[in-house]
Formats: sequence, C-alpha cells, structure tokens
Amino acid sequence: MAKLKITLVHGVAHANKKQKATVQTLALRKIGQSTVLEDNSSTRGMIAVVRHLVNVEEAE
Repeated sequence: MAKLKITLVHGVAHANKKQKATVQTLALRKIGQSTVLEDNSSTRGMIAVVRHLVNVEEAE
C-alpha cells in the first residue's frame, strides 16, 4: 500500500482545538518533524483538516 510523508511546516499556536488534535493524531509535535503513514481515507481526511499546516508527499 502507498505511504505518505507528512511534515509539519507551520505551528499550531493559533489553530483551533480540532486542528491541534488532528496534528497530534498525525504524530507531529514540532515544526519540521515528519511522519510516514499509510495512504488511506482516514489519513487523507485528517490531512484535509490541517492542509494549511502540513506538507504532504509520497514516501518511498
């Protein structure tokens, strides 16, 4: 199955509670930190909520 590399590029200090919780669920804490997750509908939904805070690319 395909994988996505998700990198936090903006801070969550002024984000709302739902966005902060979503970033935490994606296992991101600090700006510049990346995580690799499966490319499925639930991951895509979380990315859609915080698309302005993260950078997404396909992982190898």
